[in-house]
Amino acid sequence: MTEPRKKMTLPGLYKKVEEGTPITWLTCYDYPTAYMQDQAGVDMILVGDSLGMTMLGYDSTLPVTMEDMIRHAAAVRRGAPNVWLVGDMPYMTYQPSVESAIRNAGRFMAEAGCDCIKLEGGAAMADRIKGIVDAGIPAIGHLGLTPQSASALGGFKLQGKSAVLAKKILDDAKALEEAGAFCILLELVPDRLCKLITERAENCIIMSLGSGPDAHGQLLIYHDALALYPKFKPRMAKVFADAGAVIREGLNGYVKEVTEKTFPAPENWFGMPDAEYTALEELLNIANPVIFDADEEKPEKKKSKKNKKNK
Repeated sequence: MTEPRKKMTLPGLYKKVEEGTPITWLTCYDYPTAYMQDQAGVDMILVGDSLGMTMLGYDSTLPVTMEDMIRHAAAVRRGAPNVWLVGDMPYMTYQPSVESAIRNAGRFMAEAGCDCIKLEGGAAMADRIKGIVDAGIPAIGHLGLTPQSASALGGFKLQGKSAVLAKKILDDAKALEEAGAFCILLELVPDRLCKLITERAENCIIMSLGSGPDAHGQLLIYHDALALYPKFKPRMAKVFADAGAVIREGLNGYVKEVTEKTFPAPENWFGMPDAEYTALEELLNIANPVIFDADEEKPEKKKSKKNKKNK
């Protein structure tokens, strides 16, 4: 019999780093998927603001609200009680001030049961990271391709290709680490830059999303990994199972069988004993006595004594 899985903790993540065992990290936005990821042994789950695109159909992450994030994060927590759960701070919930960053980070912890939060940005966001960490909330930084700033970065493309830009990302990583971030996600940066940042990290876990194999672990968007996002397939993603094809096949089968009246079959519905149905018909006859049609001759009614007196 398999022993129940233990809850992943921050010391548990650091232990994996010390042992040289890569950390597994996936996005997730709903209860049943969270349950399956927990059962599969995934270490970390990110309830990303990418849900704006993968779940809500927006063209970017910008319209996502704290209410959206709290609702989905709480559902994931219920489905995956044993993972290290990360709440992704949506656009303009932390940029305005340190106070807004702390308040919204606290909502993830109190209302959704998250273990930590993630926010985008480098040195300019270091004071937000510090404020959140000082408030007792573990924080993750996010560098490289930061989707909330995609328009300023020139779109969804590789970041840090030149020496100058690579140096800026390296400096930002150090600033976030010094501010108290226990982990930094590097998205779409060159592999050698990711390796360099990982080697220089002193007490910070470095995670890769399309940034090569030399980080302490890997993050992948769940919908990309299982071919569930129809608009595009990023180069950094690998399809581990074409669940989209299986789902489409199932949906086509459903439409076909209902249209052809082959579904439902007798094994798909529930019957009623003949005696009970006969009793139901008798009850209906009592509740709905015979009503005469207008053209039929109606029984003559006796005049009441009251009517006679009135005459």
